Amino acid sequence: MNNEILCQRIGYQFGQPALLHRALTHRSYGVPHNERLEFLGDGVLNCAIAGLVFGQFPDAPEGDLSRWRSNLVNQKTLSGLARKLELGNYIRLGEGELKSGGHRRPSILADAIEALLGAIYLDSSFAEAERVIHGLFMPLLQESGSDTVIKDPKTLLQEHLQNQRLALPEYTVITTSGEAHQQEFQVACAVPELAVRTTGAGTSRRSAEQEAARQAYEQILLQPGQAVSEAGKKNSRQSVNRSNRVRSHSRKDTVKLTTAQD
Repeated sequence: MNNEILCQRIGYQFGQPALLHRALTHRSYGVPHNERLEFLGDGVLNCAIAGLVFGQFPDAPEGDLSRWRSNLVNQKTLSGLARKLELGNYIRLGEGELKSGGHRRPSILADAIEALLGAIYLDSSFAEAERVIHGLFMPLLQESGSDTVIKDPKTLLQEHLQNQRLALPEYTVITTSGEAHQQEFQVACAVPELAVRTTGAGTSRRSAEQEAARQAYEQILLQPGQAVSEAGKKNSRQSVNRSNRVRSHSRKDTVKLTTAQD
C-alpha cells in the first residue's frame, strides 16, 4: 500500500519514513512495533484536544471541557476516524491478526491513530502534531454541535438524584483482575433510596463506574415518578448510546509532555 496517499489524507509528509512505518506496525507483525509511539501519541492527542476545546469554548467550565475532550478522545471516535482514513489498509499485521480481521478491530485502529500522531511529534514538533490533530478533529467537533455538551452517565445520574433531593450514588469496587497493564474492574453503583444496585465492568475504575451509573440511570428512569424533561431525555439517549459503544481511551486527565527519544 502506498503510504503517500495516507500522508496526503492526514496533511503531513514525514521527513523520517521509518517513523511512519513503525507507527503502522502492529506488535503481531514483529519489532519494532508501534506500542511506544502509541503511548506518546496518547499524550500528544490529549494535550492538543484540551487546547482545541479550551480555545473553542472560552466560557465553558472545566467540567464541560473535560466532557468535550472525552467525547473526542475515545476508542469509538479514534477508530471511526481511522476508518475514514482507510488506515486499516496500511497497518502491518501478523498472519493471525490478518486472518481474524485485525485491520477492522477498533482497538487496533485507535492505537494506530495515536501511534501515527506520536510519530508526527517525533518527526517534527508538537506544533505540527497539533496542526494535524486540529485538522482531523475540528470537523468532528463541529459535527457534534457546539450548543450541547453531552454529559457522561455519572453526571446525569448525580444531577437527576439532586433534582429529586435524593442522596448521591455510592460506588464500590467489587473486584480487580488481570495484569497491571490489562486490568479489569468491577464496580457496584447503589442508590438505596430507590432500591437500585447495578454492576459495571471496565478497563479502569472510572470506566467501570460510568457503566454502572449508566445502568442505574436507565433503571431509575423506568420507575414511576422519575420522568425527565425532553431535553434531558435527548441528552440521556445520546450519552447512553455513546457509553454502550465507547471505552475511554484517555489514560490521563493531565498531560505533561517532555522531549522524547525513541
